[in-house]
Amino acid sequence: MNAIAPGFIETEKTEATADRKGIAFEVFKASAAKSIAVGRVGQPDDVAAVTSFYSRDDASLVTSQIVYVAGGPRG
Repeated sequence: MNAIAPGFIETEKTEATADRKGIAFEVFKASAAKSIAVGRVGQPDDVAAVTSFYSRDDASLVTSQIVYVAGGPRG
């Protein structure tokens, strides 16, 4: 078993969170990006790339791992 642990990923759910907080989504993303080491929020394709890797036969010896798709430690 492996796990993927996403950080802030730009999705409809994160947009709904911004709406619920009364914050414009672009402002919400920009604020989040400031605390991410790579300076940007994640995209669904970032998570899909890790999922794709895990599903490959040549990744079959990768077990019991957690891959954080979060752009580095929070600043």
